[in-house]
Amino acid sequence: MPADAVALRALVSLVDEFYITQRRMKTAQQQMHELLKQGDVTEEEARRYLATVNDYFKGFEREIRGHLHSLDGRLAKAYQVQFNLTAEREVAVQRMAATRAVIAAAATVGDAQQ
Repeated sequence: MPADAVALRALVSLVDEFYITQRRMKTAQQQMHELLKQGDVTEEEARRYLATVNDYFKGFEREIRGHLHSLDGRLAKAYQVQFNLTAEREVAVQRMAATRAVIAAAATVGDAQQ
């Protein structure tokens, strides 16, 4: 059994929390469960398992990082649109106030003439 069997068991449990579809990772996970059950994991088997875990999850991390980058770009655009719409709304509110002032002044002049 490898030096840190407790950490290896914890890693296997952590990997179990993921829905694994890749055949290589799935097989490695099943084999490691069996080896841990038997209690005879060699250093080489542990190394192979760790290499498979690293390959799978590092690829997964790259994919997630790309997705986050895409989301960040889309959010930046959404924030810019929100900023622009807020500024445009403020201009419309100011125009409304100015227009109402003109209408009120015209009404005052109209009332004075009657």
